[in-house]
Amino acid sequence: MSENRPAATPPAPGAEGADELDAIVGAVLVSSRVLVAVSARSLADVEESLTLTQFRALVVLSGLRETRLSTLAERLGVGPSSALRTVDRLLAAGLVTRQEDARDRRAVVLGLTDRGREVVDTVTDRRRAAIAEVVRRMPAERRTGLVAALTAFAEAAHEPLPDPAREPADSW
Repeated sequence: MSENRPAATPPAPGAEGADELDAIVGAVLVSSRVLVAVSARSLADVEESLTLTQFRALVVLSGLRETRLSTLAERLGVGPSSALRTVDRLLAAGLVTRQEDARDRRAVVLGLTDRGREVVDTVTDRRRAAIAEVVRRMPAERRTGLVAALTAFAEAAHEPLPDPAREPADSW
């Protein structure tokens, strides 16, 4: 005997994908709060007057070694005037250098001072230790695929991936 039930309505095209996307976005938002908190604490422990934006500029300069302002602005995703204001504050703090470009005297080249590099290294070491502690608290079976997922996320955002031969990686 067959039951007389109405046919199930198929989900709207993309509805399941939208639910999955919402779940992923929610998980990434929560994770980003954790990472921002770790970053802020690590930075405050080392250099209280430095903002996360200024620290990001230091990290980018660390990865690029020496570069022009336009390249720094592009990597930070800001306009040249915003990048210049950030650089001026970092110059005043003794964390970056600005010198004439030997190839084009109209341009300037930015780099890190020894103190700037030390700040990047120390903050990155503290962040790495704090993140390692969080990862250690995760159940081992839940860590599976985390590296691949986070790498794919960074690649989709066009974030440069770390060069294992260089530390600290171009991260903040």
